[in-house]
Amino acid sequence: MKIVVKVGTSTLAHSTGRLNIQRTKRLCEVLSDLKNSGHEVILVSSGAIGMGVGKLCLASRPSDIPTKQAAAAVGQCELMYTYDKLFGEYGHTVAQILLTGADFTHTDRLENFKNTMGRLLELNALPIVNENDTIATEEISVGDNDTLSALVAVNAGAELLVILSDIDGLYTADPHKDPSAKLLSEVYEITDEINALGGGKGSSLGTGGMKTKLRAASICTEAGVDMIIANGQEPELLYKITNGERVGTKFYADKGARK
Repeated sequence: MKIVVKVGTSTLAHSTGRLNIQRTKRLCEVLSDLKNSGHEVILVSSGAIGMGVGKLCLASRPSDIPTKQAAAAVGQCELMYTYDKLFGEYGHTVAQILLTGADFTHTDRLENFKNTMGRLLELNALPIVNENDTIATEEISVGDNDTLSALVAVNAGAELLVILSDIDGLYTADPHKDPSAKLLSEVYEITDEINALGGGKGSSLGTGGMKTKLRAASICTEAGVDMIIANGQEPELLYKITNGERVGTKFYADKGARK
């Protein structure tokens, strides 16, 4: 199976912005094991700005574009150094791919992305994708890595996108505010009622939230790709997902749309 796994800043980092070393190690171990078992794995990783905030000792995530881009430049170095070291311990070579929204709308750039991604997988490398935050501005940015991961999954020909977040899945209400909220384990159609459950922004260090995850689900399912939202606190649940067990919220694709 070709699987794209998206991991958010809230999974990778502590609230300080510093790396959650234990969880990141476990994530890399599980993804390495999945590759060893024959799966093709693509990782879409947030965390560059968040880790840059921590490394630069900033009080909070910056709001101005130059400081965001500076934090991303610093944090991306640490992020890829960490992945290279951890995946290298399990014998896997990583490759960095930094994208902007323009790469998906420009015909030649998109074709180059597809060709490069395909060749990296043929060479048994593990591609790690992030938005190119050091140059992306509002006009050319994807805007969030949930949407980016969906675009990557569709254009890389993946069968499944797994978004690892700080929540178990899509609930009937905000579980942090409503104790009676129930987890929706399966979604076969993204209706207006489902979209209404999107709520607002995610963690203080990230840019996403349930709204962006539902947008990602729409992109995936309309293109014939299944998507799952699951809790990234336990990376081992990826074993259950690849074994076909029920985890989190699964959005079922329109299989007739798959190319």
